[in-house]
Amino acid sequence: MQLKQVIIAYKARDARSKERAEICAKQLENRECQVLMGPSGPKDNPYPVFLASATQPIDLALVFGGDGTILAGARHLAPAGIPILGVNVGGHLGFLTESADEFQDTEKVWDRLFEDRYAIQRRMMLQAAVYEGHGSNLEPVSERYLALNEFCVKPASADRMITSILEMEIDGEVVDQYVGDGLIIATPTGSTGYTVSANGPIIHDGMEAITITPICAMSLSSRPLVLPPGSVVSIWPLGDYDLSTKLWTDGVLGTSIWPGHRVDVRMADCRAKFIILRENNSYYQTLREKLLWAGTRVHYSNNHRN
Repeated sequence: MQLKQVIIAYKARDARSKERAEICAKQLENRECQVLMGPSGPKDNPYPVFLASATQPIDLALVFGGDGTILAGARHLAPAGIPILGVNVGGHLGFLTESADEFQDTEKVWDRLFEDRYAIQRRMMLQAAVYEGHGSNLEPVSERYLALNEFCVKPASADRMITSILEMEIDGEVVDQYVGDGLIIATPTGSTGYTVSANGPIIHDGMEAITITPICAMSLSSRPLVLPPGSVVSIWPLGDYDLSTKLWTDGVLGTSIWPGHRVDVRMADCRAKFIILRENNSYYQTLREKLLWAGTRVHYSNNHRN
C-alpha cells in the first residue's frame, strides 16, 4: 500500500483519541505522507472537507474511537472506495475496530501497510431514500442515505412514547403491518448491533443479506425476517397523526417521514472496506469475546477433542 495521502479522524472531545491521532500524524508526515486530520462526532463531520480538499487519491482513513465513529467514517468513505483502519480508543464493544494492543508500536503498523502485510474486508451496506406515493414513483423526495449497520424507522417525541403503525412491502408485495416501537432493517454487520438487542438474528458479516426485526411488536407472531440481498423493502407509516416517524441511519437521525411517503431500503452499490491487521482474525472469536458468551467464562473439558 502506498501512503501518500491519509485521513486521520478521531473521536470528538476525546483526549486519548486526539493524542493518538497526533502521534500517528507526525510519524506519517516523517514518512513523507500528507495527512488530513480532524475530529468526528455528532456535531463534527470532517469527511466532506477531507474529500474536497484532497490533492491526490486518499490511500487510507485511520479512525480512532468506537464503533459509532467508525460507522460515520464508513458512510462517507465507502462511496469513494477508501479503506478504513479503525482503532478502538474509548469505545465499548469495538466490533469494527482493531484492538489498541495492535497499535502499541505504530511504526511497525506503517511498515506492515507499506509491505502489504494486511487483509481487506469488504462489508455490505444499505441505502435508503424517501419517496412519495406508490412504488411506481421512483423520484426520491429526500437525499440518499447510506448505512453500514442498519436503518431504523421509528417515531421520536420529546414528551411521550409513541406507538408506530408501519406497513411493510417486500418487492412490491405487502407482507405485514407492525404495531410497536418500529422496525430495524439491517446488514449482517449490523446484526450484532441494535438488531441483536431486539432479539434479531446474528448473521456472519461475510454474507450478503437483509434482516427485518420488529422492535417490541404488539403481536407475538411478528418475527424477524432474513431476506436475499436483492430485495427492496418499502415501509409506510400509518396513523401518524403526530407526524413523528423518523428514518434513523446507524443510530443517527436521517429525516422525517410524512404520511403518504414511503422509505425504500435496498443493498447499496458500494461496500465499506476495512483493513484487518490481526493475523488470526476470527469472526467467532469476536462474537465470543464481545458478547461475553458463557463459554468464554465457564469452561468444561472436552475429552473427545484429541
